[in-house]
Amino acid sequence: MLHNFKRVVVKVGSSIITDGEQLSLERIKKLSSFINALRQNHEVVLVSSGAVAAGFSKLNIDRNIIENRQALASIGQPLLMKSYKRLFKKYNIIVSQVLVTAMSFNSLKQLKNVKSVINTLLSYDVLPIVNENDTTAIDELIVGDNDQLSASIAIAIDADLLIILSDIDGYYNDNPTKNSMAKIKKIVTHISQDELNMGHTPNSYFATGGIVTKLKAADTMLKSSKSMFLSSGFDLSAIESFIFDNKHESGTLFIND
Repeated sequence: MLHNFKRVVVKVGSSIITDGEQLSLERIKKLSSFINALRQNHEVVLVSSGAVAAGFSKLNIDRNIIENRQALASIGQPLLMKSYKRLFKKYNIIVSQVLVTAMSFNSLKQLKNVKSVINTLLSYDVLPIVNENDTTAIDELIVGDNDQLSASIAIAIDADLLIILSDIDGYYNDNPTKNSMAKIKKIVTHISQDELNMGHTPNSYFATGGIVTKLKAADTMLKSSKSMFLSSGFDLSAIESFIFDNKHESGTLFIND
């Protein structure tokens, strides 16, 4: 089954690549190692949050003010890319920056341009690193999230699998913070409207979503007959076991019947 996943989008959230108010270079290092291994048999696109958090590490201002978040994103995006560039250099991987907004998917012309540039980069074995253009996307900063963005990118470039690495290590049958007996749903083939309408529960200071944004991303993938895997970004053993050993030991696979 996994051999059919030719093109893969990996999304990593702010809570994973930041540690407190700093970028977590150790976690980015582990992520880069995983992506290098993944690229041996798959085409890979990385969707990365973290620009605002990276900017905050240099300028401690109120990130709840929209103009401040724009300023922090502007400061942080090159810092984030610098870290990726340095860590992927170890594997002789050239990285590129692709900044998009919601308008990129609302305009057929812009969507064609996004698809074209990503396909071109992949054809030259470059790793595209996609992020929302928080510096100019005012509305998207308020309601946007990179979970849905990653699903939109995956659909746009006809990726077979979306991997979301998060502080949530799977989709549970109940809230694990309130119910110690809650179990991870290893396979999900359908997401109900009630599940999609649950309240957002962001866990990180810099996060913009929670399990609901991930369910919406999964729903987008399922409706396009594509798959999504949700697992921990703190401990990559679940996704590594799933991808490299074809063993589903933890994490949630959203897949059509």
